[in-house]
Amino acid sequence: MIISTTPAIEGQPVQKYLGVVTGEVIVGANIFRDIFASITDIVGGRSGKYENVLRRAREEALQEMKSEAAALGGNAVIGVDLDYEVLGQNGSMLMVSATGTAVLL
Repeated sequence: MIISTTPAIEGQPVQKYLGVVTGEVIVGANIFRDIFASITDIVGGRSGKYENVLRRAREEALQEMKSEAAALGGNAVIGVDLDYEVLGQNGSMLMVSATGTAVLL
């Protein structure tokens, strides 16, 4: 399945627009990751633990969106937008959402 942030796929005209599809994933922050991330923040550098969680959440949201598009009979999702939102008390959770338009090329 083709996934694109652009409104069209070059050389492949849209035959049918199937509707908006989404994928949403909410992940909780782990206290041990928080501790190690704060140490990384103090000494500098990247927080690999948070990057891994963020990467996994993004991949899961995109997969959920693709599954929804496939269920509608689509073979592509165009106009994809990724959003990140901090939720929960003290920002203890992260939501990643992927939204786009399922189409048949």
